[in-house]
Amino acid sequence: MVKCPMCDAAMDVEADELDEGESITCEECGAELNVASIDPLELESVEGEDEDEDFDEDDDDDLGDEDDDDDEDDDEEDWK
Repeated sequence: MVKCPMCDAAMDVEADELDEGESITCEECGAELNVASIDPLELESVEGEDEDEDFDEDDDDDLGDEDDDDDEDDDEEDWK
């Protein structure tokens, strides 16, 4: 028996009925999970993968904001 990586609930799934890469849903918390491996049976959160990608995009946005602050300082100096 395998546990949901999100809520730790025991999931009643048979490894021989699953394929690696297949998506299933936890009945307890509703998390979308991918079958990471069959032997041993391991599940991983699909949402966890998306969070990593969003985090990288946010880092790029932060860098852009810093550049904008420098431009504002330059404008103030020109005004004086």
